[in-house]
Amino acid sequence: MKTIDVQTGRPYKIYIDRGIMNMAGSYIREVSDAIRAVIVSDSNVAPFYADRVAASLREYGFETSLFVFEAGEERKRLSVIEKMYEHFYEHNITRTDIVVALGGGVTGDMTGFAAATYLRGIDFVQIPTTLLSQVDSSVGGKTGVDLPSGKNLVGAFWQPVTVLIDPETLSTLPKKYMNDGMGEIIKYGCIKSPSLFEKLEKENAFDIIDDIIYECVCIKRDVVVNDERDRGERAILNFGHTFGHAIEKLGGYSSVSHGEAVALGSLLITGITENKGITEEGTTDRILSLLKKYDMPYKSEYTIHQILEATRGDKKSSGKGLNFIFLREIGTCFINRISFDKFVEFFG
Repeated sequence: MKTIDVQTGRPYKIYIDRGIMNMAGSYIREVSDAIRAVIVSDSNVAPFYADRVAASLREYGFETSLFVFEAGEERKRLSVIEKMYEHFYEHNITRTDIVVALGGGVTGDMTGFAAATYLRGIDFVQIPTTLLSQVDSSVGGKTGVDLPSGKNLVGAFWQPVTVLIDPETLSTLPKKYMNDGMGEIIKYGCIKSPSLFEKLEKENAFDIIDDIIYECVCIKRDVVVNDERDRGERAILNFGHTFGHAIEKLGGYSSVSHGEAVALGSLLITGITENKGITEEGTTDRILSLLKKYDMPYKSEYTIHQILEATRGDKKSSGKGLNFIFLREIGTCFINRISFDKFVEFFG
């Protein structure tokens, strides 16, 4: 069992342990006096785990209901949130009840947003079941939904009351979903931890995945605690994301996963900054080698001009420019703002 304290405005604990899902009711009862608990999950995850979580919740006195939506990033829309609200209303959910997000990043983001906004805020729990959600999206309190014009353009900051991470859920994931998480893991090594990056180079990450998850969550915890509302340092977590979101958008959010797109974005931006002498020589090759090692995509089908045009609607846009995260070397990064009228000059 690994435990991580998150000292945000509303502190909470993150637990990492194999089999912890079977004891979810116990951990949730420690932080909630709720009578009713709604489990929110998607059509891929619910058949595997919803009954297990519901049984544990009932054991600890919760009345449970289940809301299941069709799996897929394309379902991350306000129309699904509205149906979620209707379920809450029909099952008499009050401000003193609780919602449990059981699934990957899409489930966690949408459930958190629904919890943040229903009755102006009710408690929720994250039980992430994908590698990406375990190392990244379940931590930090960012919630939201997509609009046709871009990802996560509608959202709220709303911290969970606890996060339960069970690495055993990764055993049922297709490789594409493992790639999804690996893109974010590589990001953490790039921006904050040379030792993590070297570990990914020298060992097989999936042989020590519990330790990898713990290290990534600790990195994100530290950044979030320093900048909970994303007004400064937290922006470094967007390394690779500006180009990554553009690649996702160009592919209709279906050709590559979020993590794969982030990895491609990390490689592209580092290649540019290394050529300009901003980033230590050889850094791009090290990132490329990791992508190849873990059998991840490393070539984009889009030109840099297509990608740049697609970045203009990025939610990190402010005024007439965008903040990009550049590496100085593996483990050291900084924020650099580039105005839109300098895009062509800088990126070529």
